[in-house]
Amino acid sequence: MEHLISMRDITKRDIIKILEESERMERLLKRKKSLSILKGKILATVFYEPSTRTRLSFETAMKRLGGDVITMVGKGSSAEKGESLIDTIRVISGYADAIVIRHPNEGAARLAAEYSSVPIINAGDGSNQHPTQTLLDLYTIKREVGKINNIKIAFIGDLKYSITVHSLVYALTHFKNITLYFISPKELKIPEEILNDLTNKGIKFYELNKLEELKDDIDVLYVTRIQKERFVDIAEYEKVKGSYKIKKEDVINKDFIIMHPLPRVDEIDYEVDNLKNAVYFKQSFYGIPVRMAILKLLLG
Repeated sequence: MEHLISMRDITKRDIIKILEESERMERLLKRKKSLSILKGKILATVFYEPSTRTRLSFETAMKRLGGDVITMVGKGSSAEKGESLIDTIRVISGYADAIVIRHPNEGAARLAAEYSSVPIINAGDGSNQHPTQTLLDLYTIKREVGKINNIKIAFIGDLKYSITVHSLVYALTHFKNITLYFISPKELKIPEEILNDLTNKGIKFYELNKLEELKDDIDVLYVTRIQKERFVDIAEYEKVKGSYKIKKEDVINKDFIIMHPLPRVDEIDYEVDNLKNAVYFKQSFYGIPVRMAILKLLLG
């Protein structure tokens, strides 16, 4: 790979290679030994939107590999003076060996790749794609369920704007015998073009309004927050906020794992955290070995 912009740009073979490399990186992390795989390399994190896990896990991953990090955030940067994304990328690609970018506009990462002389990694572009989150989600499923083929996964919450859901759904179409359940209010249903893609590929899926309507046993419950920042009309957000809340009694004695890309607002009760089902903090940790693997494959 020259860049990592979208899950649509990489093959199943690429995915498997990254997941296998992630396992190796996790084993190295557990040894707690200093690595020099990317010694002398510099990663630039360029974030036009707020981020905690993605930004810090990339910075941690680079430092665990022995490299260095420079950072630009939208607030306080030349972007506030009106500098274009193109000029910013041209400048920073002269400073660093790779750039991780998050931007509110769809297509921004691909535009950046056209003008960068170093690899671009998309850390989220609006409601479009978030490929590294998808890869760590797949890694979480593999580690915690034990397989990716032959699984049933339910998505609940904001399925309209969630880039993590959109990317993961597409990635899952590479695997065998997948069944998907989409649970959301009608205002936040999964985009029609994604459903059409699933239909064309022969993937089984069902649309539901409530978790209680789900009668089948599942392997994964993937929860998303309702994203206030994606709504143009705040009144529309007020209509759907708090639509779902996963409580202890909803999941206790069930075998499925609960995933969440975080941050959480009020969609998962804190009592759920101590159940064996809850793997969202492990999921967050898995971002480090997965992003280590990505950086190693792009720069090593």
